[in-house]
Amino acid sequence: MKLRDLIRDLPGLIDTRGDLDTPIEAITASSREKTADALFFCISGARFDAHDFAPQAVENGCVALTVERWLDLPVPQVLVRNGRIAMARLAAAFYGHPAQGMKLVGITGTKGKTTTSYMVKSILESAGYKCGLIGTTGNMIGDRRIESHLTTPDPIELQRTLRLMADEGVQAVSMEVSAHAIDMYRLDGMTFEVGCYTNLSQDHLDWFHTMERYFETKKRFFTGGMVKNAALNADEETSASIIRDLKVPYLTYGICVDADLFARDIEIDENGVSFEMRLKGVYNQRVNLQMTGMFNVYNALAAASCAMVLGVSAELIKKGLESIASVPGRVEMLPTNTPYKVILDYSHSPDALRNILETVRVFTRGRVIALFGCGGDRDQGKRPMMGEIGGRLADLCVLTSDNPRSEDPMAILAMIEEGIKPTGKPYVVIENRREAIRWALKEAKDGDVIILAGKGHETYQEIKGIKHPFDEKVVVAELLKEMED
Repeated sequence: MKLRDLIRDLPGLIDTRGDLDTPIEAITASSREKTADALFFCISGARFDAHDFAPQAVENGCVALTVERWLDLPVPQVLVRNGRIAMARLAAAFYGHPAQGMKLVGITGTKGKTTTSYMVKSILESAGYKCGLIGTTGNMIGDRRIESHLTTPDPIELQRTLRLMADEGVQAVSMEVSAHAIDMYRLDGMTFEVGCYTNLSQDHLDWFHTMERYFETKKRFFTGGMVKNAALNADEETSASIIRDLKVPYLTYGICVDADLFARDIEIDENGVSFEMRLKGVYNQRVNLQMTGMFNVYNALAAASCAMVLGVSAELIKKGLESIASVPGRVEMLPTNTPYKVILDYSHSPDALRNILETVRVFTRGRVIALFGCGGDRDQGKRPMMGEIGGRLADLCVLTSDNPRSEDPMAILAMIEEGIKPTGKPYVVIENRREAIRWALKEAKDGDVIILAGKGHETYQEIKGIKHPFDEKVVVAELLKEMED
């Protein structure tokens, strides 16, 4: 593809320099990759300015650049107003706009994105769609997994993945949409058949600084022309602000307040949730989920709302919801064969930790033992909040490292302690996460439930810039075997 053809419909194009007939065989945002005949995107970031690395990119085979300012380099340059928007648009163009032939369902919100996206996929597959999934736990085509490292991938990886899906006949894609992706224009130019809003609670304030900016970023997904239809949680108070400015058709779901789709007669136990799913004046359907927790009722209603917008019948929605047994790292009961239970959960925000503790409390015969920490280089304000929630709702807390990243792990734990101490509940601090899990397994008695919170599906622990292998499913199995020997 020639450069002039690639940039033909690029919005925000200011000017060009150099030979626009230059062939472009690849696109990249990494100056360190050796990539022949590539277009390199010069992005101005919060910590680094890729314009500074353009000479290295040219040395490694890049033959053209998109820039936000002219550079003194002997290759064609495309001057744009916003480098991130240019990357999103040009990545889609380079891969032949793969999303245009598929129905996209985008789910945003602080919690519930992953589970809701899996439920949407299950429903659509029950309805006969070949479905792809893009999100936190990785990408999927049908049952086949494709490795990914971001909730919403960067535009190049995203469009490459969508191209692969399109080439394999995928008809619909269920996608998590993170606030970071919206803020960084990763999805610019894409159109979603339906966008779903789950909820808002404190998270990612290291990036967004205020809850107002965090919310307004998510709101932009619905009001910025990216969605054709919307599904919104009526029990989430911030939904009203989105609805007020919506210019597209929408459906509401909920439990507590008046909503189009709602749940009644909810029964929860350790094996799952049963409830009546009702659409006003249309139908009443009993749904028996294999996953437990009130939050999974909300996730199911969210997924059902998206499917309804796509015209899926109530019977197929029920079939899809009931056929999904688990989601990686989300209230995942580990097969321990012990008199106590061990649950793996990704809860790494205050609200998510509260949800899992309240859910487990419903069916726990003994003590609720919560093992958790907080990630380094992230929102520090939530650390004492999580300590307070753990102390208030668990019987015993084990404070340990999550992904400390570049921070001192003990400093992170001290901030969590600030919240837990006033509750008066017992707790221990064991920084080494493996040893903390060992301690919890030895401490647990008949009827207790251990919640390993924070890591979920992750198979690593990030310490000082290095990702060390750490799969809690494997760790628990190893420790239990050691304890038997």
